[in-house]
Amino acid sequence: MINESRPDAGRNASPFLHGHEAASVARVLESGQYGHTDITEKFERQIARFLRVPDAVAVTSGTAALHTALLAAGIKAGAEVIVPSMTFCATVQAILAVGATPRFIDIDATTMCVTPDLVKKAITDSTGAVIPVLFGGRAVDLTPICADLAERGITVIEDAAHAFGSRNHTDSRLVGSNATVLTCFSFGPIKNLTCGQGGAVIPRTPDEAHTLRRLRLLGVAQSQSERAETTTYQVHGFGLRYQLSGLNAAIGLAQFDHFDMAAAARRHLWRTYRAALTGVRDVTLIDVGPDHAVPHLCQIRVPRRDEVFAHLRKAHIGVGVHYPPNHLQPAFATWRRPLPATEQAGEQILSLPFHQHLTEGDVAHVVRALRAALDAIGTTPRM
Repeated sequence: MINESRPDAGRNASPFLHGHEAASVARVLESGQYGHTDITEKFERQIARFLRVPDAVAVTSGTAALHTALLAAGIKAGAEVIVPSMTFCATVQAILAVGATPRFIDIDATTMCVTPDLVKKAITDSTGAVIPVLFGGRAVDLTPICADLAERGITVIEDAAHAFGSRNHTDSRLVGSNATVLTCFSFGPIKNLTCGQGGAVIPRTPDEAHTLRRLRLLGVAQSQSERAETTTYQVHGFGLRYQLSGLNAAIGLAQFDHFDMAAAARRHLWRTYRAALTGVRDVTLIDVGPDHAVPHLCQIRVPRRDEVFAHLRKAHIGVGVHYPPNHLQPAFATWRRPLPATEQAGEQILSLPFHQHLTEGDVAHVVRALRAALDAIGTTPRM
């Protein structure tokens, strides 16, 4: 018998725990040290080891990762940052936080991601950085324009909030392992790997890693262990309280023990949806490329999306929309420009329940409910 409560919206925001997280947090609580501790640094080393990179800098969230990455890259007022409108508003807020200007660009309608051509067309003399968003977990390969970007001094800062564990489609390199880009991860409640709340930046150089660590600790240059052995410390510049708590790092470390299983489960779930949706009229599945990605979302395009959404919510199916386009938001109206593919997607996209609590039976239940919703509203869009 199918448990019909599982696809409900309440599960969408619930992290998938493997069973050891509570004990890991309890050990940190018992230690009496809840700030940035050796547990945080152990988590950083684990990220670096997983990605096979020299270093990783843990911070409080994916938004903090983007903010500190922009600061470390020297992006300031007067600079433009190329960014897709189809992303969570946090990406745009991080740009505004450093005083820069977002230059919104369109997406490829099939993948919901930017392409090298779309980025290249948006470059101006004021461009300081480009933030490709690895939407749904799909890697974005800007290799065809990397030399041009480097020649112009444009930094690539990957928003890989959805893409921890994903690989590039062309060379199978793990997202975050490219030494020519700054990569930002999120370890929020429902991400592929969760810390409860957390994030990380993968620096390009040791100097950049040092800058990121200074920025995340209020501009203080010395580490916690170094400060413990002296009567003073030095503040070398602007900084924020962005260091990751050992409590959160402990959750992340416990999650790492099961990450291969989590990645396989997410791929299997996405493919189960793909098979179940075959032949469902008027539905197009957004391709995340599960052979390389660790999927974070399962999205479809449907006509009369708002009506389908209402039918499914009434049936207690936890559908959502990721995301309302940012260039149409009141807060970002100053930078609005025509983005036809994004605007069409904004009217059609629907996120199906997608989390490791789901079973194959749950997927079948969601797709049956989707069929019923489509039957209820008919196939012809209202004029």
